[in-house]
Amino acid sequence: MSDPSNSLAVSLFSEILVVDQLARASVARVLPKGMELSHFSVLNHLAHTGAERSPAQLAKTFHLTRGAMTNTLHKLEWAGWVHVRPDWDDARRKMVTISPAGQAARDAALAAIAPVIDDVVAKVGVDKVRTVVPVLREMRLTLSKFE
Repeated sequence: MSDPSNSLAVSLFSEILVVDQLARASVARVLPKGMELSHFSVLNHLAHTGAERSPAQLAKTFHLTRGAMTNTLHKLEWAGWVHVRPDWDDARRKMVTISPAGQAARDAALAAIAPVIDDVVAKVGVDKVRTVVPVLREMRLTLSKFE
């Protein structure tokens, strides 16, 4: 009647999607005033990589359209959290880097998010989380090959 592996796959992806939705809502609730989850994600990426990125590169990284990324970057630039400059090699392109104010905003967001994440990890159990992270990473890498 029903393939057990199919049922397992559906259950797994259902749980992942619900966890994603709940995690995003929990994190968004504690972000500093005026910061959206998309803003934090871009700031965190720029801070983590420590390098300039083009809007197209950022859009690809976040699996967004260029228009959606441009909209986010305009908001970040307006807030003073990123610097956008022309690409000196190709005037049609722009390059984006995190500003000192953006680094401070990202750090404040991390400080606000950390207790929420720490609480979840503590309630689930460090050993269980440590066990599931490699599995989720492998799933991410497998799914990224389909892109």
